[in-house]
Amino acid sequence: MKRSAFTMVELVFVIVILGILASIAVPRLAASRDDAMIAKGKADTSAIRSSIITIRSQTLLAGNASFPDNLTTPGGAGLFNAVLDYPVRAAAAGESGWSQNEDNSYTFRTENTDIKFQYNSTTGVFTCIGFNDGADTPKGQLCTKLAQ
Repeated sequence: MKRSAFTMVELVFVIVILGILASIAVPRLAASRDDAMIAKGKADTSAIRSSIITIRSQTLLAGNASFPDNLTTPGGAGLFNAVLDYPVRAAAAGESGWSQNEDNSYTFRTENTDIKFQYNSTTGVFTCIGFNDGADTPKGQLCTKLAQ
C-alpha cells in the first residue's frame, strides 16, 4: 500500500514562503493602523473646530458675541462634551487617542508621539502647539497633518 505525502523539503519550502509573506505584510498593516489614527485625529479636530464655529453662530444670533468658555464640562461623559453632540472617549494612559491635561489643554497621542492642542476661548481657536519643534521634525509633521 503506497501513501502519498509531502516531503520534508516541500514543507520547509512552504514555511519559508509564508515567513517571507508575513514579513512583508505585518509592517504594512502596522503603518495602516497609524494612518487610521491620524485620520481619526484629523476628523476629530475638524469636528471640534466646526462645532466651535456653530456654537459661536448660535450665540451671535442670540445677541452674544462670545465663543464657548470650555470644550469639556467637568463631570461630563467624554472629552469635548461642551461642543460635540457625541463626545470623544478619553484614551487610557499610553493608548492612542485624546486626553485632557490639567492645564485644560488636550493631547492627541499616536505613533508614540504626543501632540498638544490648546483652545483659546477669546478667539475661538483650537490649534496644535507642536510647531515649537519645527515643521520638518516628526512632531511638527504630525501636527501639520492633524491641523490641515
